[in-house]
Amino acid sequence: MSDRSEFLWYIPNDVKAGHRGDVVDPNHNSVETLADQAQALERHGWKGALIGTGWGRPDTFTVASVLAARTTSFEPLIAIRPGYWQPAHFASAAATLDQLSGGRVRINIVSGKDNLAAYGDDEADSSQRYARTKEFMRIVRRLWTEENVTYSGAHFRVSDSTAAPRLVQRGNRRHPKLYFGGASDAAEHVAATEADVQLFWGEPLGDVEQRIERLNILSQRLDRDLPPLEFGLRITTLVRESSAEAWAAAEAKVADMARKAGAGWNDHGPAIAIGQRRLLDLQARGDVLDDNLYTAPGKFGAAGAGTTWLVGSASEVASSLQKYRDLGIKYFILSDTPYLAEIERQGKILLPLLRD
Repeated sequence: MSDRSEFLWYIPNDVKAGHRGDVVDPNHNSVETLADQAQALERHGWKGALIGTGWGRPDTFTVASVLAARTTSFEPLIAIRPGYWQPAHFASAAATLDQLSGGRVRINIVSGKDNLAAYGDDEADSSQRYARTKEFMRIVRRLWTEENVTYSGAHFRVSDSTAAPRLVQRGNRRHPKLYFGGASDAAEHVAATEADVQLFWGEPLGDVEQRIERLNILSQRLDRDLPPLEFGLRITTLVRESSAEAWAAAEAKVADMARKAGAGWNDHGPAIAIGQRRLLDLQARGDVLDDNLYTAPGKFGAAGAGTTWLVGSASEVASSLQKYRDLGIKYFILSDTPYLAEIERQGKILLPLLRD
């Protein structure tokens, strides 16, 4: 797999211990525990990690700032929500952390429904949330790359705004990349025009190929005025020394999930977005799709990136990831639990195969 591919992990950001089968530790959200994971990612060759967001979780930007301070190369992919943040406020905060961390900030823009009223938001209409996200991304990028920005839209306004500190261009990188996810028509319009990276969850190869083709066509039709859209995959990878060991572990995890009715696995709330529905609908096509895409976890309460897993030996999972790479996926966000142990295991036996 080409060296230009990038491999990140996932660091849980939850007030409850035991996220998706992780070790139940009362100190799971301490600086020491989270920093141990970020530092392990550095040692084992991972680029960084996605840190999730949602009302009722610890503040994602604060967690990312602490982890950036405790590491030297770790790059936090910070999930944030328009509505929780105003664009100028966010642009300044992200530019500050980017400067202090030496250019290590990445941003994941999230538009899915949250507990909006709890933090003073009132935009419950999905199409309007995506329209607002489109404005948010455009203004933030302008604030990072221009001075004296004036913008008046349906959702946001700034006048003669120059965000400080100014971002430093680092090679071809003018600003932190804006990652984005979503499978609805409204979400795809945002991705095609404003995102730097479109993230997919673990769908079969043929489905991902169709979505990449559709987004590329949409980008052309909507006259995208940014560099070409790039693509990423967020998926659970259950890896062992042998295929038999991996499938035994996967089936044991699913059996435990069934006994617990999925407790600790669904952190996406009761609403089912279109992207999540696509994952759940895969169950009708079989428990195992492609070579080793396991859909059974979704039957027992898993959600998001935990709904489908790539299962197998390191060489089998690497082969599957290579096939996604061949479709045009550049950014991979992997994970399994226990998080710290799997950072180390997959860093030792999977990552070296992905760099060949």
